[in-house]
Parts: sequence; structure tokens; C-alpha cells
Amino acid sequence: MDSLCSTRLLVAILLAIPFVVNPTPGFGQRKTTPAKNQRPEPLRYYMGREIAPPMSYLGADWLIRATREREERCSMVLSNLGLKPNMTVCDMGCGNGFYAISTAKLLGDKGHVLAVDIQPEMLVLLRERMESEGVNNITPILGSVDDPRLPENCVDLFLMVDVYHEFSYPEQMLETIHRALKPDGLIVLVEFRAEDDKVPIKPEHKMSLNQIEKEMTANNFEFVKSFDKLPWQHMVFYGKKRSDLP
Repeated sequence: MDSLCSTRLLVAILLAIPFVVNPTPGFGQRKTTPAKNQRPEPLRYYMGREIAPPMSYLGADWLIRATREREERCSMVLSNLGLKPNMTVCDMGCGNGFYAISTAKLLGDKGHVLAVDIQPEMLVLLRERMESEGVNNITPILGSVDDPRLPENCVDLFLMVDVYHEFSYPEQMLETIHRALKPDGLIVLVEFRAEDDKVPIKPEHKMSLNQIEKEMTANNFEFVKSFDKLPWQHMVFYGKKRSDLP
């Protein structure tokens, strides 16, 4: 992580200490839900699709199931992210750290992972796995449903695996992601294919390429590339629209 980004992240953390989850559940945490008149009602539908409810921490074991590599080829996802040693990667909706920990190991000591989730219980599970595997280049961050609480212009790569379709405030989240992304940074969406009825996932947890494109372009992102060899999922890369760049 470069020094400017490190400084911005440190400032963001110092300004929001209660949102950085510590190993002890409940330590340094507070209720973060603002008054109702400060936030609109969460969406149930967005641009023609149903928004799925987020997976509860009670189902976190599913994220580290023994069959996940065979079903989703997660190693192929990782090898096609274009990771470089000095990157700052945000694992958005990190859960118990399935991708965050693997990404941190691939980045090595010069890279850093910002692991964001809205469930403090998930981040406690992440902390436990970090300690058991000796990984220390991850910063767990407790985000909110409409703000991941990240510093501006500091993220090289946003990884969102089966999470974007659960955003109940998609426009607000994409706006903050856009702001935190570096000018040449990318967001990567991995989503179960809605076009394929054989993918054994509930319809509300799937997205089509057309739907992804419609939502990303409406929120100031443009298509960069895709990787099409995963068994069940789309893997698509988006960057900031050129017109938004300085």
C-alpha cells in the first residue's frame, strides 16, 4: 500500500474506530443505524430485478465448504484477478474471509486487503481465521448497508463475489465504491449466471450479463473485460467511465 493511501486509511480508521472490528466481539463497537429521516428505505427491487437478502453469519460455514473449489473454481477466480504485490484490494462482503485470506497471501507483505462486511459476527470469524493462519495484512472494517467506510482514491481492486446482488442501497454503495477506487482501478463482480437454469442457486441470487451492464453503466462504470470460464458464475471487470477521469 502506498504511503498516501496508508495515511488516508489510518485517518479513516482513527475517525471511525468503532467500525474496525477487534478480535473480541462487542469491543469498540456501537450501533451505527442513523435516524430514519437520514436514510431512505432499503430497496426491494432495482432496475427490474429483485434484491436478495444478505446471507446471515449463521450460514458462514457454507462459504468454506469442501466442495466450493470444484463447484466455483475459486482458484481460477484468484489467478485471473491480475493481482500485483503492492496492491490494495477490497474484499467487499468478505464474510468469514474465504477470499480475503487467499488474496492477502497472494499479495504478500507489500500488499493489503480491506475486508468489509456489514455483520460484525462475520468479521469476528475472519479475525479468528487470520490468527489461525498467521495472516496480518488484512484490515477488517465494519461497513454499513450504504457505505463501506473507505478512504478516497485508495483501492486498486474491488472484489465482490456473490455480494453485489444483495446491496439494498446499490446506488449509494456504488457511489462510495467509485469514490474509493483509484483512477485506473477495477471492480470485479462474480455473480451466478441468471441465463443458466442449471446453476443450482435461487433466482434472486443470480444476475445476467445484461442486468450487470445496465446497473454498472447507470452508476458511472464502464465494461473493461470478462473471464468466461467459470462453471457457474460470470466474472466481469469494470472501471470508472473515462469521462469521470481527470
